[in-house]
Amino acid sequence: MTATDTAADRRALPHPAREEIRLEPVLHALSDPMRLRIVTDLAEAEGELSCSHFDLPVAKSTSTHHFRVLRESGVIRQVYRGTAKMNGLRRDDLDALFPGLLDALLDAAARQAVRLGD
Repeated sequence: MTATDTAADRRALPHPAREEIRLEPVLHALSDPMRLRIVTDLAEAEGELSCSHFDLPVAKSTSTHHFRVLRESGVIRQVYRGTAKMNGLRRDDLDALFPGLLDALLDAAARQAVRLGD
């Protein structure tokens, strides 16, 4: 690290560039019910949410894993704001690469929740 590195640079998390996002990892990330729940919450929020916002019925280490899978696949962007890790849906990137995919998946998830009484 050089003297010009900032604390934010050192805490930056790796994300794929738009042109590196592939369909297979995106579909894999969205195939898990917990990760789909995170994405649904982010889509409804239309903004960033901290990791602590999500009340997932899993261990913290498992929750961390789910966020990492979503980030590494290109579905979400994570940034530190102070001590909070903020999460945002990469809707613009996903819509540009796979038009209609995210909306179709979110609609299907909502219909399934109604059908199953979730």
